[in-house]
Amino acid sequence: MEASGSTKPKLKSTGPLKRKVVSVSKADLVITSHLTSESSLPVVIEPALETHAADWAISNRDFINSHLSREGAILFRGFGVRAVAEFEQFMGAVSGELLEYAYGSTPRSQVSGRVYTSTEYPADQDIPLHNELSYSRNWPMKIFFFCVTVAEQGGETPIADSRRVFNRISPAIRKTFINKKVMYVRNYGEGLDLHWHQVFQTTSRSEVEEYCCRNGIEFEWKGKDRLRTTQLCQAVASHPVTGEMVWFNQAHLFHISSLSEVVRQSFLEEFSEQDLPRNAYHADGSPIDVSMLDEIRHVYDEEAVRFPWKDGDILLLDNMLTAHGRARFSGPRKVLVGMSQLVTNQPI
Repeated sequence: MEASGSTKPKLKSTGPLKRKVVSVSKADLVITSHLTSESSLPVVIEPALETHAADWAISNRDFINSHLSREGAILFRGFGVRAVAEFEQFMGAVSGELLEYAYGSTPRSQVSGRVYTSTEYPADQDIPLHNELSYSRNWPMKIFFFCVTVAEQGGETPIADSRRVFNRISPAIRKTFINKKVMYVRNYGEGLDLHWHQVFQTTSRSEVEEYCCRNGIEFEWKGKDRLRTTQLCQAVASHPVTGEMVWFNQAHLFHISSLSEVVRQSFLEEFSEQDLPRNAYHADGSPIDVSMLDEIRHVYDEEAVRFPWKDGDILLLDNMLTAHGRARFSGPRKVLVGMSQLVTNQPI
């Protein structure tokens, strides 16, 4: 993920929390609703009576998965989750074993087990909407966010329906990306974005090479401690459960045009194009038209929905159906992340 240093994205706000109640299930002891009647994202699930979050979740997996496949985003609110251990238990109850965060593109820290901090990017920058690890052929199907501390101002986690994004992008651009796909080029080393030690979670070159070979990533060692990787990936994808098409790539983040003009010029003065920390091309190596990327960014901005966090909130996303980002913020903010259900080695 790459933070944008230019303008603040235009986000649809849910506005005042005027609840539109959908249903009350006495059997499952929860109330389902939406934050407003203007958006179906996210569906909100709250306990009608005091209940233990993990115990309720493990007994209602089908109910949760049904909503997730339909709406793509669920906000669990008011379940009284406060500790990291409770968050881990809840995630395990919903979807089983959690995933390690491997082959990441942004800095984050391990908090406990397989719970991590959300992206540790400067607070004064927005993180554009994206689907987690969609620059890879392996990604989590589910991603959970746990709000421990609400920011004093801003800090929302905007979300957008990836089906709507796919449908709103012009047919000509969709056709180009479907036919030409996306090639991601990354350079790692001191002063080059993240070090390969962080990305691959090892200091062993042979382990890096094994990982790359298993996952269809071309690699080239550059000098003493630098690495370049190249990988061809999907531009769109079909959801394995619903069969719906979704926009599923991070060309708009990896491409050099995602950076502010000042940062972009600084990088181009310091590095040749092939040595940039990250960039995106079509699979044949041809450049991606910046005007197409601008349209894609505009669609994401138009589709973005944000809502104010509350302490203890847990946001569950179907990572293919729903993109997420981060709004700039001030004051302390702590949001933790966990992922599950690996989709692996997808054909290109």
